Amino acid sequence: MIEQNKYLDLLYKQYENEENIISEIINLKAIQNLPKGTEHFVSDLHGEFNAFQHLLRNGSGNVKEKINDVFNNELTFNEKQNLASLIYYPEEKLKHLEKQINANWYRQTIDQLIRLIKFSASKYTRSKLRKSLPKRFSYIIEELLYQVKTNADKAEYYNQIISNILTLKQGNALIIDLCYTIQRLVIDHLHVVGDIYDRGPAPDKIIDALMNYHSVDIQWGNHDIIWIGAAAGSPICMMNIIRISARYNNLDIIEDTYGINLRPLLTYAEKYYLDNPVFQPKTIPETISSKEELLETTKIHQAAAILQFKLEEQLVSRRQEFNMDHRKFLTTVDYTDLSVHLKGKKYTLTNTCFMTVDPNNPTKLTLEEEDIIERLMHNFIHSEKLKRHTDFLVRRGNMYLVYNDNLLIHGCVPLNQDGSLKAFHINGHAYKGKYLLDFFETSLRRAYANPHSHNDIDTDLLWYLWSGENSSLFGKKEMTTFERYFIKDKETHIEEKNAYYKLRENQETISFILSEFGLNKKDSHLINGHTPVKEIKGETPIKAGGKMLVIDGGFSKPYQKTTGIAGYTLLYNSYGMQLVAHKPFSSIEEVILQNDDIASVKRIVDRPVDRKYVRDTTIGASLQEQINDLNKLLNYLNY
Repeated sequence: MIEQNKYLDLLYKQYENEENIISEIINLKAIQNLPKGTEHFVSDLHGEFNAFQHLLRNGSGNVKEKINDVFNNELTFNEKQNLASLIYYPEEKLKHLEKQINANWYRQTIDQLIRLIKFSASKYTRSKLRKSLPKRFSYIIEELLYQVKTNADKAEYYNQIISNILTLKQGNALIIDLCYTIQRLVIDHLHVVGDIYDRGPAPDKIIDALMNYHSVDIQWGNHDIIWIGAAAGSPICMMNIIRISARYNNLDIIEDTYGINLRPLLTYAEKYYLDNPVFQPKTIPETISSKEELLETTKIHQAAAILQFKLEEQLVSRRQEFNMDHRKFLTTVDYTDLSVHLKGKKYTLTNTCFMTVDPNNPTKLTLEEEDIIERLMHNFIHSEKLKRHTDFLVRRGNMYLVYNDNLLIHGCVPLNQDGSLKAFHINGHAYKGKYLLDFFETSLRRAYANPHSHNDIDTDLLWYLWSGENSSLFGKKEMTTFERYFIKDKETHIEEKNAYYKLRENQETISFILSEFGLNKKDSHLINGHTPVKEIKGETPIKAGGKMLVIDGGFSKPYQKTTGIAGYTLLYNSYGMQLVAHKPFSSIEEVILQNDDIASVKRIVDRPVDRKYVRDTTIGASLQEQINDLNKLLNYLNY
């Protein structure tokens, strides 16, 4: 009771008097009765910034939907398309249209944008809308928003506002601000369901955009984890990053973007490694690299792979609880005939690069290698920009999220073949289901808070999250990296998925998982990323009778050949859920010149009988707690 009274005394200091408390209660109760805002779900961005930022700008087709709602029979199809592309890229579109723009165009366009803002803000309080407005024109926009067309007394007032804007040559600036305001208003909250990083060229730009976004949360993906791991002091995660970046000819992300000097590794690689076809980087037409640069990358690729394999086997040896002795390939290779026994069969190894491997002690690092790893690790830990980005990922991220009666998770909840929760045994405990994911998250946060402890259990678990059998982010029995490099037989490349990926087709399984996380409502869903949906082969992203939604964004261009589309995103507004399928993004230029948008085909996933309001949401529950506390405060003051 004493502690509660202290809390109420502190709360009273925020409001100063009873009138303010009563006013706040009225305000919070009113907000609860607004329709819920639109949530936007994206996943597996894989460093493809241009496609991602376009989805942010068009709200997965939500901007165009608002245009159709407001101007259904008023504008032609082409006029709507022009207005949409202006809202997406106002600076570029204005430059393209500059020869066609006149005073009438400004007046008409400003009026259309104001009408769209009014329509898009209909779910928001005036206070929230005011906070969304750009500072330089906030007063002017607010006046224009609340003009009444039938009020003849103020008609000249509003006309003069527009006239003054045009006289002062501020028409473009106002339109730009109005367009960005619309982009912000059509989406109330953004969920990123994992994998900002991977082979794409600009994950850093994606994170910069997210850091400036008005409301966002992140569920970590397996590729995000190795970057967090590298910043947390894991040498294995660091070598993974370098290897993958070299494989996709994207070392620039390490050197140029994050300012990490790879020269020590290059000098070492050039000393020991030769050209090797298996390790030649994958290139895309947009990238121009000289033969010398490609050869350097090929050598770095080999060096990073062998160092990674050495570090992995050292970790496997010291962490017997990980049960990964079968991944000790350097230890089991027959170096006389370059072969290995795998699952009862003998395989000849090809394109090997074991120049720095001692057959008598294959996992031992040379003094030169130890020095290189230490120097690289120091650079990763002390990269200011990488630290800023991973700080953001850790601050805004989680292993999973329960939000508005939905469970958001990037990978899986590990299951046994019979559908029961698969346990991970460590430190005398068996973790499974929700508690397994909580255990992983707690461990990650401890490792990140102590980046100078390289071989502690928490840092080792960061690597386990990348490739361990019981990792909820990996979701497979083993990662066959060694086999893909050195064994031609593709049978050895197969990575067996956890039973979850088969069982998630069953409604009973998904309901069981949802209940594990405290979700028992009929309209609860499990929202998943990680695995591309092969629509071209007839696979559907809607599974388990609509309880499971797979929204792998398909942003990574190589995946689009096998999926047939550029993936899915999800919108959830007060009327229900819409799954949005996208075609591949062309370019900003195509949007500006040809009004070529990402074609968004919407499928109704769930349309509840009753419209959803703020009171029905996670935010609504938080508001109710505030209301309860304020009512307690009133009773306390009156008592």
